[in-house]
Amino acid sequence: MTPSCNVAPLIERYFAERLMRQRHVSANTIASYRDTFRLLFTFAQARLRKPPSALALEDLGGPFISTFLADLEAKRGASVRTRNLRLTAIRSFFRFVSFEEPAHSALIQRVLAIPNKRHDKRQVQFLTRPEIEAILAAPDRTTWLGRRDHTLLLLAAQTGLRLSELISLDRGDIHLGTGAHVRCVGKGRKERCTPLTSHARGTLQAWLKEPPRHGAGALFSNVHGGRLSADSVQSLLAKHVRVASERCPSLASKRVSPHVLRHSAAMELLQAGVDCSVIALWLGHESIETTQTYLHGKHPRETAGRLALSGYGGVRSI
Repeated sequence: MTPSCNVAPLIERYFAERLMRQRHVSANTIASYRDTFRLLFTFAQARLRKPPSALALEDLGGPFISTFLADLEAKRGASVRTRNLRLTAIRSFFRFVSFEEPAHSALIQRVLAIPNKRHDKRQVQFLTRPEIEAILAAPDRTTWLGRRDHTLLLLAAQTGLRLSELISLDRGDIHLGTGAHVRCVGKGRKERCTPLTSHARGTLQAWLKEPPRHGAGALFSNVHGGRLSADSVQSLLAKHVRVASERCPSLASKRVSPHVLRHSAAMELLQAGVDCSVIALWLGHESIETTQTYLHGKHPRETAGRLALSGYGGVRSI
């Protein structure tokens, strides 16, 4: 008979050794996985009357995990996408356990065999070139805040950087010489360089000539010199979208987020005829399958989009 195996030390080693020390996953991933197991342990305590410290691996078999996932949807109103993300975290833990506790392989395989649920993928939202131009024109560039916001939004719309990547940029990450580019650290702590158009290069050059607030090292800081938060960027974008909607009414019917700017950058590259494998490198996608998301639906090849990309130069050689 297979001896009982306590979950607590396995969870501790999984987070400290596997995720942090070996895989160097991002803080966002750590937080997401932590929340998954917090929910799982709360559910286990209610169902099994056991605190997390007393849980055994055999308590978390396939049927129990399936019941937990069903409860997330039924009781907590979790979407299928959220349910699948929780399952991804659980699978990751059990793959780790398969090496730590091979005696429990049968139980582990039953958990790993739980399938994802199919769901309709939302059509990717993106902005047209006139909509992008309206948003970029919205900030009042006679002020420091307006110039900061314009530069930030221009960089986001041209490079397709993730929000977390944008707010993590330092002034030294911008290279304006030959082969102008921005260097960032993306998901999985992977470093990449994204080319800059001549227009973005000129705008950034002017921005970097402005004295940083309180000696800030961040490329985009607040008025006190601190690094902008994700909420701050979402708020300033919403403010400028409201202003831009007055001259570009089509924006009023769209929900514009920093990630929509990322989608828009990808679509402009696609409309310019850039190969999907290059777009994957550009956006920092680990798999080209992720980039294929941008190909769903009908996307008109707008002449304006092609002209807007004329400054990219050697994009194919990233």
